[in-house]
Amino acid sequence: MRPFEIRQTIVKMSRKTGSAAQTRRRFAVFMETFVLLISRNQFPIRPLRKLTLAAVFLFFISAAFGQKPAVNLAYTVAVEDPATHLYHVTFRCEGIKGDTLNFKMPVWTPGYYQLMNYAKSVENFQATDGSGKPLQWEKTANSRWKVHQKQATVVTLTYDIKATRNFVAGNYLDENRGYISPAGVCMYPEGQLKQPLTITLKPYSNWSGLIATGLDSVAGKPHTFGAPDYDVLYDSPILMGRLEQLPSFEVNGIPHHFIGYNLGNFDRQQFVADLKKIVEGSVAVIGDIPYKHYTFIAIGPGGGGIEHLNSTSISFSGDRLATRAGKIQLYNFLAHEYFHHYNVKRIRPVELGPFNYDRQNRTRMLWVSEGFTVYYPYLILKKAGLMTEEEVFSALQKDIASYENKPGHLFQSATQASFETWEDGPFGRTGDEAYKTISYYSKGPVLGAMLDFKIRHETGNKKSLDDVMRALYQTYYQKQKRGFTETEFWAECEKAAGTSLSELSDYASTVKEIDYPSYFAYAGLAIDATPKEQPGVWLGISFDAKTDSLLVTEAEWESPAWKAGLRKGTVILTIDGQKATVQALSALSRDKKPGDSVKLVLLQDKQSKDVTAVLGKKSERSFEIQRLPNPTALQAAILKSWL
Repeated sequence: MRPFEIRQTIVKMSRKTGSAAQTRRRFAVFMETFVLLISRNQFPIRPLRKLTLAAVFLFFISAAFGQKPAVNLAYTVAVEDPATHLYHVTFRCEGIKGDTLNFKMPVWTPGYYQLMNYAKSVENFQATDGSGKPLQWEKTANSRWKVHQKQATVVTLTYDIKATRNFVAGNYLDENRGYISPAGVCMYPEGQLKQPLTITLKPYSNWSGLIATGLDSVAGKPHTFGAPDYDVLYDSPILMGRLEQLPSFEVNGIPHHFIGYNLGNFDRQQFVADLKKIVEGSVAVIGDIPYKHYTFIAIGPGGGGIEHLNSTSISFSGDRLATRAGKIQLYNFLAHEYFHHYNVKRIRPVELGPFNYDRQNRTRMLWVSEGFTVYYPYLILKKAGLMTEEEVFSALQKDIASYENKPGHLFQSATQASFETWEDGPFGRTGDEAYKTISYYSKGPVLGAMLDFKIRHETGNKKSLDDVMRALYQTYYQKQKRGFTETEFWAECEKAAGTSLSELSDYASTVKEIDYPSYFAYAGLAIDATPKEQPGVWLGISFDAKTDSLLVTEAEWESPAWKAGLRKGTVILTIDGQKATVQALSALSRDKKPGDSVKLVLLQDKQSKDVTAVLGKKSERSFEIQRLPNPTALQAAILKSWL
């Protein structure tokens, strides 16, 4: 058989009909003959190239004949009657063969480290084949549906999503707007998370055509967006309705949009100018913009925000800009959510992507991913002229005091708080177990500042935490396209510092007492860590005042109230024989001294109970931060470049 004859054979094979299996069998026989002829010198080919040619030819042709049918995944989400709070979902799944096909709903959404149980919102589930014939199905787990497709190449699901939670990790729908967390709306076929897909939106007829999302639109298809895989889809929330778009702006030629619902009363032009400064300051830290467009998605007044690859969903009210405190809080919040597209979405612990949507995705490094993303906005806002030096000092002071003046710092490390956030919540536990935990949102930024100060000090102010962040971004995101391990994180930090950072590592992973004065002194700062007695006597409760009683909302660990048996939910009926009122409680500081007793009548478990509490004296540390009066040249240089 000569080369021309081989070409003719390939042409003939390509024209034959039959199943894919038959074609592959015919081709296998042909390739065996082809390789045999080469090995017997039937072709005028140099010996060194014979095996290579055969192998390459075999690889490419076999790959072509062995290709699986293309998988086509397309969602349509329709708003037919927003008063019902129901999204109607149609999911057409084509090209996945088998007797059965499992569909799953994620149990959480990227960026919000809590189990969500999205499956409970699914209603009216149905499955049909390509001709519309019903397919048998059953629910085999809380978030899994098994469809008996019986070799059908097309399976279409239809179901409704009850959308009543107005929250950045939830789904919400009313007459004015619809917010979609795709992880809570779009089921995925098991084993197909890497497949591309499209989602078409059908907004309510009375709404504007404006849609806010980070997804790329599909050309020529109105309200249709594409995602290269499910990680991108689930990381791209969607807002539609009666929306307002603020003027867009560009940074390094990249467009940035701000779109939202019920934005409030504020100077929009000034706000956009300030927001651009925040983006520019963030980009300056890393030196690269990794997305083609970015959208701030403001879902309305409320609390909470979640970061995404090229968008953020935020609760937003421009009315907060009316006061200085409100403006600083809001700008820090926006800078935090924006900077997250670097820190956690791309500069990320190895455990945080690709994701497992069936269970918790745990990491010990949220004190870096979240904590450093609290720290950096202080610097970004200061350098943008949006925050003063005193406001930066005050913010760090509050971060330290918020965990050092609570007992949780004696029990839980920053790495433990990160790992256990799925049970404890991002801000630690509440109620009677609140004393056991801390928040990585508080300790993380302080450790970030101390690490920054240490690197600057050890390198004569030639390097900083910025160098670590850029190294992590370039090495693991850009080059290796993965997250970093905890060991790799500390290796990059020590590489930048040029020295061991074991003490800082211990501060993160243990409850070891922290030497704040030494680290803050590196930056020419003094910090007051001396305990100071608070005025008055100490009982140790937080409460809600009722008509003739006090409802305990928290009893501080080891406080006089705690030792007397008061807990969250306890009702105080009387104080020293008087009705329990705010005035009666306040009188204790006037009429009693530490060591005196107070008699309380309580209601616990529907039973009255008499107890005696011995009043105490409470000490706290302010952690007030000030400039050192006579800094060294290095201290002064570090402080100047830091802020």
